[in-house]
Amino acid sequence: MNEFYPEIEPYNHFLINVDNQHQVYVEECGNPNGQVVLFIHGGPGGGCSKNDRRFFDPEKYRIVLFDQRGCGRSLPHGCLDNNETGLLVCDIEAIRQALGIQYWHVFGGSWGSTLALVYAQTHPIRVLSLVLRGIFLGRAQDTDWTFSGGGATRIYPDYWQEYLDVLPDGKASVQAAYNLMLGDDKKLAMRVAKAWCIWEIRCCTLIPNQAFVDAATGDDQAWTMARHEAHFMINNCFLSDNQILANCHHIKDIPVTIVHGRFDIVCPFDNAWQLHQALPQSKLVVSEASGHASIETNTKHHLIEATKEMLLLNSYK
Repeated sequence: MNEFYPEIEPYNHFLINVDNQHQVYVEECGNPNGQVVLFIHGGPGGGCSKNDRRFFDPEKYRIVLFDQRGCGRSLPHGCLDNNETGLLVCDIEAIRQALGIQYWHVFGGSWGSTLALVYAQTHPIRVLSLVLRGIFLGRAQDTDWTFSGGGATRIYPDYWQEYLDVLPDGKASVQAAYNLMLGDDKKLAMRVAKAWCIWEIRCCTLIPNQAFVDAATGDDQAWTMARHEAHFMINNCFLSDNQILANCHHIKDIPVTIVHGRFDIVCPFDNAWQLHQALPQSKLVVSEASGHASIETNTKHHLIEATKEMLLLNSYK
């Protein structure tokens, strides 16, 4: 199956107060009595889209989606205060408890795979299974690969130069870009945010896809995603060194499917390979002729097949 399930609308949506500052947007779709799956979006700062609901059979799944702090429909929009990985894990637990859910499947791609892994390692008893796509391990080397003149820039030097041309000194530094995006010159801040996102999203598909780039780099999307990503990256994603791989023993008994594009330039394939080595019981699915994006034909097919297999794991707990 290469096509998404049909478009659906939420049967429930609300804002949940997760502290005295942030309200997180939550929605439920599909079958209220179905198996529960949590979708965790990427970025950080990406927010959920309508297509994110469509990886799951709406007749069999109760699909829970949320926009992480400060992005999408969560409030206040763009807020980076009290916005870090551990707090996002707490937000997921708050959502689970508010909805009266005991266990759920968890599905996450890119940064969503990072957050899904940290959540599962923190609360393994709550996770029935994991489907992870485009693995990002949140290490300094993973940031450097894409945003500090690393390997990605050698593959797309022309795209990278267009990003550098927007920076006043023409030099790549996540910290410098972050400072500009939080600076007083709001026009420059937006130009840097747009350039950051255009650079990243252009690298996401194996075959150039301008419609995909345009849809993901509007002003609102760029403003939250670029600033969130830089905020997390300058703080080492609020993780200790190599935290995810070092804590895989906590989730060794959870069924895990890893789907990763062979030619992923944003998050290189060795991320998935190292995770698979740390979780030898996991299933590694190589999406050939694919890059990073979940909408690429092969990757979409593998993800939908993985969500079908998730339905067979409801007796895990």
